Amino acid sequence: MTGISEVTDATHARHAARASNRVQPAELVAELLGSLSAARHGGRTLLGVTGAPGAGKSTLARHLVSEVNRAAGPGTAAYVPMDGFHLSNVQLDRLGLRDRKGSPPSFDVHGYVALLQRLAADRFQDIYVPDFDRELDEPVAARHLVTPSTRLVVTEGNYLAAEAPGWSAARVLLREVWYLEADDEIRAERLISRQLNGGRDRRGAVAWVDSNDQPNGEYVKLSRERCTRIIQLAEFAAAADEE
Repeated sequence: MTGISEVTDATHARHAARASNRVQPAELVAELLGSLSAARHGGRTLLGVTGAPGAGKSTLARHLVSEVNRAAGPGTAAYVPMDGFHLSNVQLDRLGLRDRKGSPPSFDVHGYVALLQRLAADRFQDIYVPDFDRELDEPVAARHLVTPSTRLVVTEGNYLAAEAPGWSAARVLLREVWYLEADDEIRAERLISRQLNGGRDRRGAVAWVDSNDQPNGEYVKLSRERCTRIIQLAEFAAAADEE
């Protein structure tokens, strides 16, 4: 079996074979701007971006929001990370889930669904959105803002298309869910780098990825066919601390 930190010749072959099917981030931005221009109603669109850990979800979601706002005006789009609904370490310890942080039961899925419901229905109030702080290793409140003028919400996370209680309710509220696909070996490198940046030594980083991130990723892959679109990006690198 190939080691998780090794990028094999087979990986490079898959890259070459799929290159013609990949899209540039600018193409996705143009599509979103076109959809906003064509919309004849004043509603709000909720777009989900999912994929296995380390695929580049938050990097892509933030990029889409930034570019839409640059072209259409500040506040037109807003970023809503699912990771803001990580349970705190206190609660994970209470539940015995600290070593499974990032797995489905380690999130407040009902709180996330409630936020999506409000984002879909409430166009009159500022809505504050939590995030996850990797330096603190804890969720933090009110880091992001959705204003009454926001027309596009881009939310991202591992389990947006999961067929499970709570998560299925989230999927219904999203107009589309894009599955961001990346090779397992590249994802593993990013995930190991994330753990190294968080203070683990390499042995501990590899152990965490093997025992936690990779099983989570295999679970996420089961939801691939429930997404409206499969995306493979060209010339777009995810940051090591991306979820």
